[in-house]
Amino acid sequence: MTEGNFVDYVKVHITSGNGGKGSAHLHREKYVAKGGPDGGDGGRGGHIIIKGNKNLWTLYHFKFKQHFKAGHGEHGSKNRSTGADGEDIYLEVPLGTVVKDTDTGETLFEITEDGEQKIVAKGGLGGRGNWHFKSPTNQTPRYAQPGIPGEEKNLLLEMKVLADVGLVGFPNAGKSTLLSVITSAKPKIADYEFTTLKPNLGIVEYRDFRSFVMADIPGIIEGAAEGKGLGHYFLRHIERNSVLLFLIPADSVDISKEYDILLNELKKYNPEMLDKERLVAISKSDMLDEELMEEMKEELDKDIDVPYLFISSVAQQGIQELKDKLWNILNE
Repeated sequence: MTEGNFVDYVKVHITSGNGGKGSAHLHREKYVAKGGPDGGDGGRGGHIIIKGNKNLWTLYHFKFKQHFKAGHGEHGSKNRSTGADGEDIYLEVPLGTVVKDTDTGETLFEITEDGEQKIVAKGGLGGRGNWHFKSPTNQTPRYAQPGIPGEEKNLLLEMKVLADVGLVGFPNAGKSTLLSVITSAKPKIADYEFTTLKPNLGIVEYRDFRSFVMADIPGIIEGAAEGKGLGHYFLRHIERNSVLLFLIPADSVDISKEYDILLNELKKYNPEMLDKERLVAISKSDMLDEELMEEMKEELDKDIDVPYLFISSVAQQGIQELKDKLWNILNE
């Protein structure tokens, strides 16, 4: 999914370099009639290497270039001179990027650390020169090995947002508003569904100069795991979060049912998501009076098996309590 400069998956075509040919040269020198074989080895072809870069947060730099070719190894030459290796090509990606082979469907690896390097296509080995093949019975071999061809692959680079807390909820549940209040992030906020078309990250400042990262994930709808709405594109971003904060508006017809639907979509996409710590926040609770809030608490105590609290982003109600709960869950 892309919006503006945010690109979280891209397909690329890569080709590593061919190995250089070995040389079949025979030594020639004044006053040396038969110098024997002295052909050098060919150089290695260039690798295609994926490298993690903590300063990148999107795959936008692959938007206008998707074909990458490493350099070929140079051929061997006389005096047993080995050809130069081909130039390696580095593809820098943000942390949390998963690399898949689109031809086989195999997930190759995942980049999670800054500076981490993985060779995704090895350059071909250089051929051996003829001096390797001399023997008492074959003192002047006039042949050498050719270089080995490089590899060619089609890859899918898929980024998963790295955050401590992920906001989960239906479209227009108030996730972007909460993120704008609790962090310094400035997400797009409007009164219509799917206002958010990309994950937004924000740093939540806590007591004593401590902080944690919160991500506003675009809204999930029923059937998202099957690809309805935009859910299919964004459910993967929730996989990286340590804590899932379910945001459900106080004016929902049935809060526990909404929670069950959201939980079911996560389960269908990846059952391991249910192992994450969960917290439910009832947003827009400034609309509720004390009596109505008590009635809702009685129902929620029966229907929801995880901690919950009432908040209002606009009225700044329960925000500090929410920070405290999230911090405690993250640092248990």
